[in-house]
Amino acid sequence: MQPTFVLVHGAFANSFSFAPLQAELGLLGHRSVAVDLPGHGFRATFTRAYQAPQDAEGLATAPGSIKGVTLADNVAHLIGILERAKRNGPVILVGHSRGGITITAAANARPDLIDRIVYVSAWCPVRLDVGDYYAEPEMAGVDPAAFASALAGNPAELGLLRVNFRTANPDSLAAFKEAFFADGTDEQFLTFLNTFQPDENLDVGGSADRAQAATWGRVPKTYVRLADDASLPLALQDRLIREGDELTPDNPYDVRTLAGSHLKWLVDPAPAARALGELATLPAPSARA
Repeated sequence: MQPTFVLVHGAFANSFSFAPLQAELGLLGHRSVAVDLPGHGFRATFTRAYQAPQDAEGLATAPGSIKGVTLADNVAHLIGILERAKRNGPVILVGHSRGGITITAAANARPDLIDRIVYVSAWCPVRLDVGDYYAEPEMAGVDPAAFASALAGNPAELGLLRVNFRTANPDSLAAFKEAFFADGTDEQFLTFLNTFQPDENLDVGGSADRAQAATWGRVPKTYVRLADDASLPLALQDRLIREGDELTPDNPYDVRTLAGSHLKWLVDPAPAARALGELATLPAPSARA
């Protein structure tokens, strides 16, 4: 039966990010569903203070709908979608960036709903919590504080992380482009930046949300490396692959590689669509049985 690709976005993103990829998948004959996690898409908060001319004080204090949303909320929402998709046949669950945390937790909870799990330069914590990986050598070139000039408000007071993606600060824009889309044109970069939403929740999970061999480890898995990713460097992607393989040696990752930055595969989606389409015909590893 034809599988359904269920696509899960990363931080500050939404289902809109996947529109070009879904078009390519559709033209190749594949069915797909792009997910908006709680507080994302049309459930996001875009305050009047975020419009031009911006009101910096209002932006720093306005409440956001994503406040209080947890990883458990994301997982429950995703599982509901997976249950509906599974009625139509096999499900290939795809996560990008921070979306990898959500799909990992979903596979821990309901591996029966997933026929293959796919990480596209995405987090799949195994040995450490996500925040702890930032102190590891593979992330030495990534500066989490590089976006500090674009932060709006105090996350502890707002109960969420808010970033002003509509800033005109050249240093902030340069930091964003270097991290996300260094290989794109300025016009492509600004277009994508305008699909981001300003708010993201604070819950990236803990040790209980790392990949579990008994559940997550039963699902056939693929890792699509993004060779030029500066946000989630190739060295860290390879470490996540290695740790996952060590956790489930009888069910190793099927590894693919695409050229490009963290966002290039979404702006120029034809190579990614072909790579994902190939997964629809892969046989399941014997470990699945």
